[in-house]
Amino acid sequence: MKNKTIVDLKNIVVEFDGEKILKEINLSIHDKEFVTLLGPSGCGKTTTLRIIGGFLTPDSGDIILDDKKINDLPPHKRPVNTVFQRYALFPHLNVFENVAFGLRIKKTPEAEIKREVAKMLELVDLKGFEKRRISQLSGGQQQRVAIARALVNRPRILLLDEPLGALDLKLRKDMQIELKKIQQSLGITFVYVTHDQEEALTMSDTVVVMREGIIEQIGTPQDIYNEPANAFIADFIGEINIIDGVMIKDCLVKFGGEEVPCVDTGFGENQPIDVAIRPEDIRIVSVDKGIVKGVVENVVFKGVHFEMTVDQNGYKWLIHSTKSSTVGEEVGLYVAPADIHIMNRLIKNTTNEISATVSDEDTVIICGEKVVCEGRFKDFEEDRIITLRIAPEDISIVPENEGDLNVYLESVIYKGSYNEIIAEDDTSFKWLISSQQDEQVSSMAAIKLDLQKAEIL
Repeated sequence: MKNKTIVDLKNIVVEFDGEKILKEINLSIHDKEFVTLLGPSGCGKTTTLRIIGGFLTPDSGDIILDDKKINDLPPHKRPVNTVFQRYALFPHLNVFENVAFGLRIKKTPEAEIKREVAKMLELVDLKGFEKRRISQLSGGQQQRVAIARALVNRPRILLLDEPLGALDLKLRKDMQIELKKIQQSLGITFVYVTHDQEEALTMSDTVVVMREGIIEQIGTPQDIYNEPANAFIADFIGEINIIDGVMIKDCLVKFGGEEVPCVDTGFGENQPIDVAIRPEDIRIVSVDKGIVKGVVENVVFKGVHFEMTVDQNGYKWLIHSTKSSTVGEEVGLYVAPADIHIMNRLIKNTTNEISATVSDEDTVIICGEKVVCEGRFKDFEEDRIITLRIAPEDISIVPENEGDLNVYLESVIYKGSYNEIIAEDDTSFKWLISSQQDEQVSSMAAIKLDLQKAEIL
């Protein structure tokens, strides 16, 4: 059972230069909870943190603290402290004075300052470092000083904006454990921002996955890993196989050319969906016992398991197993029904049906841009509005000077044999693209439409 809600974000909208950075997000944060805001760069997680801290005022929506609206309450009047990625320590002060700084601002009695600073330095394992200069500390020690300085004021909420980003891998892993221990020992709420999935899964009570200014899923680390809401989350959190499928009916799904029992319900009949299966949930069995079969292409020993690639008619299955198979061997792949995760597709427009206006026999206007396809529209009069159906594989990502439309690459998901790309143009139409190329998500690109292959409805 969760503790009482300490902060409520209700329908929060933030805009910069006319672009919505946060799109009516709603989030409840509970007392004594370790909450992680997780997502790629530009998803809105740091903006959300700044809203809670009072460093940014939302354009609309309410920030509720203990049932009181605090939209206009300045940071220093909120029961909140922040640890930034750049620790912002004072280089001219020693460790003790850095930690004591907030208490001195409050004119706290000297005896209490000494007592509280000593407690905090012991908590972060820096007892005996009081007189050290900041320049004499390692990156991990500086980070601990920043945490102690924030905690000495006894905030109800500690905000941490990617504080481990500057540390090396081993130190980062050690500090993940330390931060969780500190949070549990003090019993205060931590709100942590990261793009690192391992950090989120290791430390959090609750993970909030964000993308493009919205919250995609809220849940425990186990929920997020084992029951991702969609392909973006499944792909973002750890390694996974994602394959196109059709929900035949409740508890029966078709993928890889086979109908397979599952445990999911409520998707409707013959509904296109995404199927997600973790590599560790696939067992290699004899061909006759597999739900699908394929040929082992690659085997790599990873220390605790073998990582194998199995080709099933062009789809590359990723498998983690403690037992190795032989390259070239035909094998069966078995997955228990409970380990087959069915997800709604990220986009319903799977065939790219879009209106176009005929300009002349060679040209149509699509999303405000002229697109040329010689002789394709000779049977239609000028200004006729038609509907085109363009298959995802008939759209190419090309150099900017060769494209028909400029788009923003909103999502890139690898589906075993191709990349499924969702791209948004200037009219907010979302294009579904199948590509063999690796593309950079959250970047601008140009697309070329093969209208010779397009169906005119």
